[in-house]
Amino acid sequence: MDVSKKDTIPVSLPIKEIVEETPLIKTFKFEYPLGSKPGQFVMMWIPGVDEKPMSTSYDNGKEFWLTVQKVGSATKELFKLKKGDLIGIRGPFGTHFLFEKGDHIATVGGGCGCAPMYFLTRAALKKGCKVEYIVSASHKDKFMFLEDLKRRDNVNVHVAEMGKHGHAIELLKEALSSNKINRIFTCSHELAMKQVSDIAHEAGIFCQLTLERYMKCGFGVCGQCCIDPLGICVCKQGPIFNNALVRQMTEFGKYFRDDVGRKIKF
Repeated sequence: MDVSKKDTIPVSLPIKEIVEETPLIKTFKFEYPLGSKPGQFVMMWIPGVDEKPMSTSYDNGKEFWLTVQKVGSATKELFKLKKGDLIGIRGPFGTHFLFEKGDHIATVGGGCGCAPMYFLTRAALKKGCKVEYIVSASHKDKFMFLEDLKRRDNVNVHVAEMGKHGHAIELLKEALSSNKINRIFTCSHELAMKQVSDIAHEAGIFCQLTLERYMKCGFGVCGQCCIDPLGICVCKQGPIFNNALVRQMTEFGKYFRDDVGRKIKF
């Protein structure tokens, strides 16, 4: 995606609404024509705290949503904000998911990776697609959007709560065995996405994956999110990558780099 100068300058936006999805996850809604596509992200600036990349969980051209899990110091401060408080937004940045009218797709989401999967599902349904929405989480308090999607036509919701209902990978295999799925999309823990990558590769099914790396600028200047050995930036050439390209990345499913470039194994 080409980034215009205006996208690199933060826009100060008031929070329109805050929805508590679970005790650990909130959706922050903003009335602003961001124009993001499923899979893209923004750099969200919490004044006086930090700036973090966040995938949009919905965007209808008039408002957009950011669905956030409280996992660290920045999100802890974010969760203290109220309706009307200001947030800085830069973007949208990055690539997006590719699908066509009438596709039968499978989405595999884990934890907060379900946020872009939800946006993708809503967009795909508008294009006449059928969706196998596969979601997993370590605890029931991390599931979101399920009741909304269960009420919609042409979407089948498959839920895997770890230790109780199997694993998302098993549900994906079941969906593939009983449906003519022609596209697979995933945003989850990288080790799980590695399994999705292998399954799609072996089955010859078009697949796109969402990679997460430490980001600072959001548009390919700092090089913090470069991937070994290709040297491409997740923020610019990603975060949505075709499976064929992902399988050329030697670090995929093995390690990532922290804020100073040290290798951290999964």
